[in-house]
Amino acid sequence: MNIHVSEAEAKKRAARIGLAIADGDVHPALPKPQAIYPYLSQRWRDHMDTYGMIPRHQYQAGPAYPKGNPDASRRDSYPPEGGRPGSSLSFMRAQHLDPNNVELGILNPLAPTPGNAQNLELSAALATAMNQWQLAEWLEPEPRLKGSIMPPYEDAAASVEEINKWAGNPHFAQILLLSRTAEPLGQRRYWPIFEAAANHNLPIAIHAFGYGGNPVTSGGWPSFYIEEMCGHAQCCQALLASMVLEGVFEHFPTLKIILVEAGFAWLPALTWRLDKHWAKFKGEIPHLKRPPSEVIREHVWLTTQPMEEPDIRRHLKDTWDWIGDDRLIFATDYPHWDYDDPIEALPIRLDDEPRRKLFRENARTVYGF
Repeated sequence: MNIHVSEAEAKKRAARIGLAIADGDVHPALPKPQAIYPYLSQRWRDHMDTYGMIPRHQYQAGPAYPKGNPDASRRDSYPPEGGRPGSSLSFMRAQHLDPNNVELGILNPLAPTPGNAQNLELSAALATAMNQWQLAEWLEPEPRLKGSIMPPYEDAAASVEEINKWAGNPHFAQILLLSRTAEPLGQRRYWPIFEAAANHNLPIAIHAFGYGGNPVTSGGWPSFYIEEMCGHAQCCQALLASMVLEGVFEHFPTLKIILVEAGFAWLPALTWRLDKHWAKFKGEIPHLKRPPSEVIREHVWLTTQPMEEPDIRRHLKDTWDWIGDDRLIFATDYPHWDYDDPIEALPIRLDDEPRRKLFRENARTVYGF
């Protein structure tokens, strides 16, 4: 829901939200790129000053499709003290955590993302630095927030080392990957990450975006930003099919996956097609013992933002019912331009029980709180 939110009447907000809520997608940001330097060694500070981080796409720096709004964010989300949207904890408290009664907010930092770096040594250094930055500047000062362990996911061995380093820390709730990896995510090169997640009973969140070196389409780089935005759903369909068909969940039966910020209405059609073809091609993938829909239903959760909003609202409810009201986690995407305000986001009415699941209980269950 693309809206600009300034203030809402306290009574209306309290009545609409009711319970304290969990937000499955909150984006903290560095106030400026150099703010990560206190967590990097001098070698990597010098490297960043001289060479920067070379990303895994065709551009020297920056995103392939710059956002229409500055920093891809709400215009009212710039902190009064300066810096980028999402860079001030005090302003996040005042604008989002307190008025929306957020009891659990999951941090998903997006920049710099270690997995986007071509230089694998730099990738590992950035992963450690970003995790230390989350802990020192967000998680220890604000107990309502839980962090995401950021591994250098194109380097499996280094990723396992980073996961093992932070997995026992109660301030971290999940492991964070991005959806556009160098190879399909079910490939064996990523399995050590899944094994580490399963060993530590940590969910893996796979957030839209990222650059693995390939365009978002099967034929090349698209012309328009809108294609980039719609492509998030395509990428998540591809990675989910890869993980299911490669047998990731057969090998790691306790693994939990959360797909973040790629919509969810595409899931029923994908599983119908996968089930149909699995029934005919079982001989090619004998390791997959059950219909893909059953595997997905057991292992996968999705966040609600961005929520599909068909003109006939009952169609959204049909999709919701098929996925299961215990598989969707409410998310705002704060502070981005397509932020979903909790009092305005739902285009359909929910009974009390599914509403409690959506806004609070599903997140508490999947994260173990």
